[in-house]
Amino acid sequence: MADAAMTATFLAVIGGASLLTVTARRLRPTDRLPSLEGWALADRGLGPVWTWLLLGGTIFTAYTFTAVPGLAYGNGAPAFFAVPYTVIVCPLAFVLLTRLWEVARRHGYVTAGDFVRGRYGSAPLALVVALTGILATMPYLALQLLGIRAVLTAGGLYPKGAAGDLVMVALFAGLAMATYRHGLRAPAVISALKAVAVFVSLTAVCWLVLERFGGPGAVFEGAARRLGGTSVEDSALLLSPGQQPAYATLALGSALALLMYPHVLTAGFAADSPRTVRKVAVALPAWTGLLALFGFLGVAALASGVRAPEGGAEAAVPMLVDRLMPGPLAGLVFGAIAVGALVPAAVMSIAAATGFVRNVYVEYFQPTATPKRQVRIAKVVSLTAKVGAVAFVFGLRDQDAINLQLLGGVWILQIFPAVAVGLFTGRLHPRALLAGWGVGMVTGTFLVVREGFSSIVLLGGGSLEIYAGLLALLLNLTVSVLGTTVLERLGVPRGADATDLPSRLTVRRRPETGASNP
Repeated sequence: MADAAMTATFLAVIGGASLLTVTARRLRPTDRLPSLEGWALADRGLGPVWTWLLLGGTIFTAYTFTAVPGLAYGNGAPAFFAVPYTVIVCPLAFVLLTRLWEVARRHGYVTAGDFVRGRYGSAPLALVVALTGILATMPYLALQLLGIRAVLTAGGLYPKGAAGDLVMVALFAGLAMATYRHGLRAPAVISALKAVAVFVSLTAVCWLVLERFGGPGAVFEGAARRLGGTSVEDSALLLSPGQQPAYATLALGSALALLMYPHVLTAGFAADSPRTVRKVAVALPAWTGLLALFGFLGVAALASGVRAPEGGAEAAVPMLVDRLMPGPLAGLVFGAIAVGALVPAAVMSIAAATGFVRNVYVEYFQPTATPKRQVRIAKVVSLTAKVGAVAFVFGLRDQDAINLQLLGGVWILQIFPAVAVGLFTGRLHPRALLAGWGVGMVTGTFLVVREGFSSIVLLGGGSLEIYAGLLALLLNLTVSVLGTTVLERLGVPRGADATDLPSRLTVRRRPETGASNP
């Protein structure tokens, strides 16, 4: 059981998050009528600091902060693919998210499905983009609950039986009510507490680890011995040549997929200008450094002899914290990670609800729905998503949620051609994109399931390991390009483009000046 000081600190952090949601109303203009843009995107009015807090707090989830060190604890070097992957996201966000924000603001788009509908004039393509986003988001939402449960269990803060379930329900009930009333503004204000709590607590934990071991070198040497090696060079803490293709493709594919998730786009769309988006993209590596330190703590847990339960490596760092830190500081860390789950969970539920309302409900059931009614439906769907996530966690095994999240990463990558490629060229035919999406979804799902729900698949007779999602995306793009060629030759018409974007890639040339370049 947790000691009283740890419990008090933990409850103080959670209570602080609850109190902060009350201030969310101050971010809302009083002279605005209810609208989906206002509820789901905070009226596109967040400045650089708020956007950095919200986007970073949304991308770097509580489960990420437990799963990455858990993977480092159990597998060593492959876990650190998350560091280059989140570094790659930054220039992608600088280019893709900025351009998508500009188009969305100009035309009033709220979701990626809205953009696809306007770009290609195809309701079916917009529908599959929206449904893919919702399908990929729901297990991700459930994983936030699993992250909270793993942390609380390791710290003795999660009672067994129905009492523990009530703790989980209580945490999410406050979040659900705040999100219902204030929309995206609620996770925006909580993200400030998340950033402070996580940065402060992680600094304290790393300082204690380094003080105990005498430096990072001693940590890695101790972990290498635990993994059966005599030094870092001959242990699993370094990638073998055979692991490098899997590492590289997993990092690249995950980066491409991340910006397609509805919750990431929702947080980005809430910025007040494209300049803000660019500033935030440049500053995001600060969150990546935080993730690298969490991975380091997984290595430290291994070096210190922490024995995580079988199949529960994500508990390694919470167990390390419980061992090293006094009660109040341990409570701060556990509270920070729990709050770390509330921000992405709220944004995910808002994003899923917005996609459903704009691209399913309004498109197919109630085209004349007023903005007020759209907000009302979105609130109900958002609340339903949270309740569904709680039921999913209680009703199924943890591994089921993890397996579905792995599939979700492969699935969301299949909308990349329609969304990201569509920002630069409208030449791809919507029917070809639909066919490519179908091929990518079927291929990616088959590969992951065939490998026993591993996202890394073997090619070339078992000599090459690569990320299944990236392989499915290559097939997707191939079918989309070839299908477009065939459909154009057959003269099949396409929908009207309403985005004012160029129909094909263009290269801007400097005006001739009469002087040669050096």
